[in-house]
Amino acid sequence: MRVGILSRIGIALDSELLKRFDRSIARRGYTNRSEAFRDLIRDRLVTEQTAAPDATVVGTVTLIYDHHASGITEKLTEVQHERHELVVSTSHAHLDHDSCLEVLIVHGKSAKVEQFADLLIGLKGVQHGRLVMTVPAHAIEHTHEHGHKHRHKH
Repeated sequence: MRVGILSRIGIALDSELLKRFDRSIARRGYTNRSEAFRDLIRDRLVTEQTAAPDATVVGTVTLIYDHHASGITEKLTEVQHERHELVVSTSHAHLDHDSCLEVLIVHGKSAKVEQFADLLIGLKGVQHGRLVMTVPAHAIEHTHEHGHKHRHKH
C-alpha cells in the first residue's frame, strides 16, 4: 500500500476504554496506537467494500465436517465443481478419526462467493463453517462514496 501524506487527528476516548484498548493492542504486539487505529479503519473499509454485491473479493471458506456423514465428501466435491469458477484452491486435512477440515480459497463477486459459502456450510454433515472475505488495499484506497473506483490526486 502506498503511503501518502500523513494527517494527524485527535480523538477523545473514555479513560477506561483507552486502557482496555492499550491492553488489547499490547497483546497483539502493536508498538503504538496509530498503527492499531489504521488497522481498525482498514478493517472497517474492507467490511464495507466486501458488503457490496458486485465487489470483487478474495477469501476463504473454512469447513469442519464429519466424513462419515452420508455422501458429504461427494456432495462437497459436486458443489465445488458446479461453482469451479469461484474456487482458486482447496486444502484438506484429517483432524481425527471422524472430523475433516477443508479450506477453500475463493475469488469472485461478493454476492456469488457468499451464496457459494452458504451452500457449502449448509450441507448436512458440515459441523461448522465460516466465510472470510477481503479485498486488496488498493481496492479500498480509491473507492469513493459515489461508488466507482478511480485513481487521481485530490
